Amino acid sequence: GLTTDSAGRLILCQHGDRKVSRLEFNGTRTTLAQYNKYYRFNSPNDLAFNARGEIYFTDPPYGLVDQKADAELPYCGVYRVTPKGQVTLLTSELTRPNGIAFSPDEKVLYVAISDPQIPIIVAFDVKADGTLANQRTFFDAAPLLKQGLKGLPDGLKVDRKGNVFATAPGGVLVIAPDGTHLGSILTGEATANCNWGNDGSVLYITADMYLARVRTTTKGKGW
Repeated sequence: GLTTDSAGRLILCQHGDRKVSRLEFNGTRTTLAQYNKYYRFNSPNDLAFNARGEIYFTDPPYGLVDQKADAELPYCGVYRVTPKGQVTLLTSELTRPNGIAFSPDEKVLYVAISDPQIPIIVAFDVKADGTLANQRTFFDAAPLLKQGLKGLPDGLKVDRKGNVFATAPGGVLVIAPDGTHLGSILTGEATANCNWGNDGSVLYITADMYLARVRTTTKGKGW
């Protein structure tokens, strides 16, 4: 997962090095988070910033050669990193947390679960202190998976109206803030991620070996 901070620097999850880093303008890298107390992360996967400059990221085991044997932590976590580098484990209850994004008002955090047995997107309320509460299923993609559509819940983004554009079986699902499935962008391939570009109305999509784009009638959060 990649994003940029308020200064335009690239923030990246590094599977192999098992950390979250910042790419400086001079080409060097600064480690922002590498340990939960004394243990290395599994393989940080995706991340999102809030208005306070805090990073929320998911930590599944996908980047580990042997997912169970190489893990130092007995769970897959969702974490917060403050601008001062303080790392907080927010939840250890998710099996395969992957894509992550905030609602426009940052009062809800969405996390995609890339687990074939539980292919869902969950939502949390974000409390005033930045911790999470009221975990609930926002969207269940199991019926789509049973139809034989390729892919699992993976990367996701939110538009300025609060609609969630979530990669899932079949392509990119468009889901209203109340969980209603409004429609789908069908790719025909396992679809991993999406993000806004150009003037904020163009959605770029990574689907297997393809990079696609589609112009929408909305704009991404922050545009």
